Amino acid sequence: MNIRDFEYLVAVHELLNFSKAAERCHVSQPTLSGQLKKLEEELGTPLIERSTRQVMFTAIGEEVVAQARQLLQMVEQIRVTAKQADDPMLGEFRIGLIPTVGPFLLPIVMPLLSREFPQATIYLYELTTEQLIERLLRGELDAVILARLEWSYPVTEILLYNETMKLAVSAHDKLAANSSPVTKSVLDGRSVLMLEDGHCLRDQALGVCFAAGADEDKRFQATSLDTLLHMVGAGVGITLVPDLASRSDLANIKVLDFEEPQPTRDIVMLVRKRITRPVALHAIADVIRAGIKPLLTI
Repeated sequence: MNIRDFEYLVAVHELLNFSKAAERCHVSQPTLSGQLKKLEEELGTPLIERSTRQVMFTAIGEEVVAQARQLLQMVEQIRVTAKQADDPMLGEFRIGLIPTVGPFLLPIVMPLLSREFPQATIYLYELTTEQLIERLLRGELDAVILARLEWSYPVTEILLYNETMKLAVSAHDKLAANSSPVTKSVLDGRSVLMLEDGHCLRDQALGVCFAAGADEDKRFQATSLDTLLHMVGAGVGITLVPDLASRSDLANIKVLDFEEPQPTRDIVMLVRKRITRPVALHAIADVIRAGIKPLLTI
């Protein structure tokens, strides 16, 4: 029994495919399968139910996988601790972002992070809020960047920036004639295009719209903000868009500011309370905050 055996086991559990797991672990499939067979023999119990159609884990297998993940996290922490003695920014960082932040924030901050921390390797993952939190708590991500909500998880919150929500309308919509900020009352009686369930921007936009007397346009729910904006540009409807996203090249769209008090959202970085690299993750947050400062209110 060795650490690599547990890496193989976790890879199979995540991918439910021996070939893909072997590819991820950079070994041949026979090697991976053989080592897992030896692990089962050593433990004296089957961990995986094998068939030609699917891979399933036994009840004991699920428990062993959970403990294996904890073991691998501890091993990684030991490696990271040793590396940090010389350079806290050396090594790999896995950061997740929600889809309504990633495409608009990353082009701004990634060049800054690469220049500031050339010794760091940053892996990026775009997922929904629920998926990000789940992976953060499992130790699969070092930090996640998303819109602030009420958290009941063992996480620490680092404020990155605050951005206003704007109104996006077709260039041919009657509201496009406005050259000054509009009141939220312009939404009264309108149907507003929304993202599908699972996106925190949807919940935030619904709160603003319902308070202003607007309804959700149920004819279409977008899977991405980009799709939503294309629908607005085509004259299908109107929507709310975060400030950073509104700075993109939006064909046939007029973006309107709301009068004060404007609807806003806080974008934060979440890390586990017991993180192994606090200095490094706070340094990354500082660079993001500094990079975004010329554009938005912190």
